[in-house]
Amino acid sequence: MNRSADFYTAHDGGVQCTLCPHDCRLNAGQISRCKVRSVESGKLIPLSYGMVSSGSVDPMEKKPLYHYYPGSQIFSVGSFGCNLTCPFCQNWQISQSFVTSKKISPRELIQMALKAKTSSIAYTYSEPVVWYEYVYDCSVLAHEAGLKNVLVTNGYINPEPLKQLLPFIDALNIDVKSFSDKTYRKYLNGTLAPVLKTVEDSLGVAHVELTTLVVTDMNDSMEEMKKLAMWIAELDKTIPLHISRYFPSYKYKQQPSDEAFINDLYTYAKTILSHVYVGNMQGTTETHNSYCSQCGELLIDRNGYSVKFGSLKDGVCVICGHQFEGETGGNI
Repeated sequence: MNRSADFYTAHDGGVQCTLCPHDCRLNAGQISRCKVRSVESGKLIPLSYGMVSSGSVDPMEKKPLYHYYPGSQIFSVGSFGCNLTCPFCQNWQISQSFVTSKKISPRELIQMALKAKTSSIAYTYSEPVVWYEYVYDCSVLAHEAGLKNVLVTNGYINPEPLKQLLPFIDALNIDVKSFSDKTYRKYLNGTLAPVLKTVEDSLGVAHVELTTLVVTDMNDSMEEMKKLAMWIAELDKTIPLHISRYFPSYKYKQQPSDEAFINDLYTYAKTILSHVYVGNMQGTTETHNSYCSQCGELLIDRNGYSVKFGSLKDGVCVICGHQFEGETGGNI
């Protein structure tokens, strides 16, 4: 499955990748920051194309997506590589190194998803932006087969590649890892602005939910989290925000984020956003359930990944008639 990259330009002796904001300049034999792009015969080659390291059927809520076909199952697939270097990465075994993988063509992947009897495919586990060409090719075929496409991403992508991909993406969970450019540069080897641009460009084209992992001594600042919530509210206060609790992983060994602080963040965010959820923590049922943003009626009751529907029918609150902010397929 030889495939050259879609976004790069040639320069003397090599190429410049234009897929993500790193804009890596590479000569023959060099590897990109994301570890999965190299120069061969003057062309940029995605080394991970068709190399699938992980695959399973998951609850949609695991992505996490709470407002996109809630209660459904999704065929999840992952490869290796990432264009950020989070020291607390929870999937570092596949994101930061080559791992045992199986070659699966886009057509084979679509057949696997259909055989699994799911209605959608999630590109997840590591960062799908860096296996862009495979995601793009699979997404086009998925739509032809009547399947939906979900991107679980850090959002670190240049505008033009995103623009080309978005018509084939139905939903995204975008990880806004911090609302501080300084933090992005110090800890993640990236910058904040491109991530915010990805969120803005995706709205109105696909369903969007956001996740922020609250990491001890990195972004666990009430001031920073308030700025994040206010920025979301300015875009659209109905965008679901998932506030997730950090646990030590990979190179980052600080204590787990404080539960009381997570609850304080939730309480504050709920004052300006319609839909806020807590992840990686038991919490109360309120922090996992979905309520009508108009009348406050319970619409979706969650216990772990178990989902029960309350006053929600055909995507509408049966109490006040308000349209649920999301996609239910029209039969819930």
